[in-house]
Amino acid sequence: MKTIVTNMTGSVWRILVQAGDQVEKDQDVVILESMKMEIPIVADASGKVKEIKINEGDFVSDGDVLMELE
Repeated sequence: MKTIVTNMTGSVWRILVQAGDQVEKDQDVVILESMKMEIPIVADASGKVKEIKINEGDFVSDGDVLMELE
């Protein structure tokens, strides 16, 4: 199983995929808001979204797991 983690601290502004979606490497999957900027988080591997660990509006820190791929 692969995980997508954040490399920064911020608020989850938008989740762009749902459980069951197929994602490709380098696809935007989450948009974080940090310091009034919108920063896309991209998948570092291809796979099917197994579970989303966050909700829109959540605060995340560097290294937090956002979702799992299978």
